[in-house]
Amino acid sequence: MNKTVNINLAGIFFHIDEDAYLKLQRYLESIKRSFTDSQGRSEIISDIEARIAELFSERVIHDKQVIGIKEVDEVIAIMGQPEDYLVDDDIFEDDPKSTSFKKSAPSKKLFRDTDNSYISGVSSGLGHYLGIDAVWMRLLWIILTIASGGTFIIIYILFWILVPAAITTAEKIMMTGEPVNISNIEKKIKDGFDNVADNVSEAAKNVSKSVSGAAKKGSSSIKSSSKNFFDTLADIIMFFFKVIAKFIGVLFIIIGASALVGLIIALFSLGVADIVHIPGIDFIDIANSGNTPIWLISLFVFFTVGIPFFFLFYLGLKILINNLKSIGNIAKFTLLGLWLFSIIALVVIGIREASEHAFNERTVEKQYLQIKTMDTLKIKMAENDLYRNSYRTNGFKIANNQNGDKTIYRQDITILVKYTTDTIATIGIEKSADGRNYEKAITRAKNINYNYTFTNNQLVLDSFLSTGPDNKMSDQEVVITLYLPLNSVAYFDKNTKDFLNHYSNNDNIISSKYTNHYVKITEDGVVCDDCTGEEFEIQVDTPNIKIDEHGVEINSDGNIIKIDSSGVKAESEAVKVNINSDGVSVKSE
Repeated sequence: MNKTVNINLAGIFFHIDEDAYLKLQRYLESIKRSFTDSQGRSEIISDIEARIAELFSERVIHDKQVIGIKEVDEVIAIMGQPEDYLVDDDIFEDDPKSTSFKKSAPSKKLFRDTDNSYISGVSSGLGHYLGIDAVWMRLLWIILTIASGGTFIIIYILFWILVPAAITTAEKIMMTGEPVNISNIEKKIKDGFDNVADNVSEAAKNVSKSVSGAAKKGSSSIKSSSKNFFDTLADIIMFFFKVIAKFIGVLFIIIGASALVGLIIALFSLGVADIVHIPGIDFIDIANSGNTPIWLISLFVFFTVGIPFFFLFYLGLKILINNLKSIGNIAKFTLLGLWLFSIIALVVIGIREASEHAFNERTVEKQYLQIKTMDTLKIKMAENDLYRNSYRTNGFKIANNQNGDKTIYRQDITILVKYTTDTIATIGIEKSADGRNYEKAITRAKNINYNYTFTNNQLVLDSFLSTGPDNKMSDQEVVITLYLPLNSVAYFDKNTKDFLNHYSNNDNIISSKYTNHYVKITEDGVVCDDCTGEEFEIQVDTPNIKIDEHGVEINSDGNIIKIDSSGVKAESEAVKVNINSDGVSVKSE
């Protein structure tokens, strides 16, 4: 049977076992002996007692619980041994004594800060050691873990195992690099006391409620057990919800940070585009028909896209860090206004860009070709190093011309053929382009350069048009119309196939199928002099019928009929029939 003692520690009432009381009393007496009666010691002793009372309150479940040796040992382990509180009396003297040696500056020691931890306190401890806020250390761990493919998770676990946790007051002070003196001990104790003052107050209220309800102990014990079960179940569910919330927070941070970094790099790249040549920036410039500064468009795009990702990043931080300071309503409304302004600005720029294609105007140049009735005109596309592919593309290309000037090139060339009652052929070059008004559209059309040559009844056409970069991408195109006299003959080389229309109509009498053929121009269209008829291919392969380039074969119930270039063959079990150029042969089995 053990004797219990009632004690009042820092204004809080406790039941304590006699052996535990004696150990606690010896511990406090040892601490008091560690200090002299100099100024400030009594205040520190009071703070130490208050901290011990707080730690006891955290371990008391109900008001009848007796504090034993175990609880006292736990508190002593946290508070530290009496030698941790040994200090130099000289620091309390008004005039420090002169010494013949120089004191060494306090050095930091690496501990895990479990008081400010999410998992094990590694990031927080490293933050103290390196002088970096714990938030940035956690973000750095996340980035390094992703960049290393998960390798840093192993490094984190090694830190968790090898680095000790800061448990005692002295260790927590050494972790921050401060000297272990009375002022810092007092500060640390007060900080710890303030953090859990609400818990102590709540514990006192619970004690009071428990004393007042002692008469109902029998009936309330069953309710208490049931409540504890459901509270535990609720805690488990809330734990999983918190884990999921933390994961979502990390995901938001990664997505937001990645997007912001990418946007900043893109903005910086476009900002220095005039200094450092970036591949592809020329296409952006010539596509900008409205001549809006690229840096301004980039800035509006950055705000329009970046501000939502910034708030996504901020939301992730709020999920991970409960006590994260708000950026303030002024900053929030400023960013919202900037975001709305950027959206409106981009809409205005888009409307202005679309208006640059509101009008389409064209110019036509005509010249005679010395091709008369019964003459033959050969047409082909000129070979060039700019477009080496055998097919036409309507996309734009930027390159330097022979003079070294930057030039826009395009293959939007179309060839049309019409007949004329004149005795001499004519070529018409129609150039067209877009603009925000008639004047700008007609100016861009006139600035299109297109060349061809005509020698010895052979017309060689360029397969591309060109224009200056100031004319922008304005849907420039060239339509070549050949007016050929009746009964003249035209021959289109195979490299003109992609530039001819696929079908003939009233506005075009020669289609792409007539390439590599001599065609005569008539009022009803064209007559092909060397065409052998339309070629076609039929191939049928079914279980009983097979039709291909070799002929027709029918197989039904052992009866076979073959029709090919050699004739007709029919076979059955009783009769064989062979019909060819030699006659008819019938054989019976």
